[in-house]
Amino acid sequence: MKTANFDASENVRRPRGRPAGSKNKPKPPIIITRESANSLKAQAIEVKSGCDITESLGTFARRNQRGVCVLNATGWVANVNLRQPTSSGGSIVTLHGRFEILSLLGSMLPPPAPPGVAGLSVYLAGAQGQVVGGSVVGALIASGPVVIMAATFTNATFDRVPVEEEEEEEDDIAAAAPYQNCRNGVHVEAADQIYGIPQNLLTSGKKNELKL
Repeated sequence: MKTANFDASENVRRPRGRPAGSKNKPKPPIIITRESANSLKAQAIEVKSGCDITESLGTFARRNQRGVCVLNATGWVANVNLRQPTSSGGSIVTLHGRFEILSLLGSMLPPPAPPGVAGLSVYLAGAQGQVVGGSVVGALIASGPVVIMAATFTNATFDRVPVEEEEEEEDDIAAAAPYQNCRNGVHVEAADQIYGIPQNLLTSGKKNELKL
């Protein structure tokens, strides 16, 4: 008489799919070990009383090799020179006394940035409530601590528009090359390249010389 041998493991059903609770396992955190070159960094910069705000921002940009986009500021300044637009091209107004900062805008770039691509403009309130504004000429001396809110960056591009006919021909010649330096048909230079561009390529129209 023959006896049949049965394996008990063949009759046990194996579970299908993922184990229970596998979807709820905590995922490892994403750690960014390197800052993106195109990222903006929010910063609060305090300028001490008696210091030149323009010079301080320029020094900050140079030491950190970062561009600075000034968004606003709070505090007081004294004895300010402002350039205000006029029909003759601009006049310098000297304000004596202490003024509260209502708005401060502008940008600073690390060297070797050519002149004309950076600067500050400010709106101030006087003791009698009068409001005056313009582009800052020369020093902007802090009269008490001044706190500046700014966004800093390490990478910038320079776009020159509209494209001239000669430049269009050059772009056509360069069309066979990779489009790493073009954006929407406009020539784009990296920040480390634009600072060496001659001044006549950065500005157009008449250049007004201002004497203090």
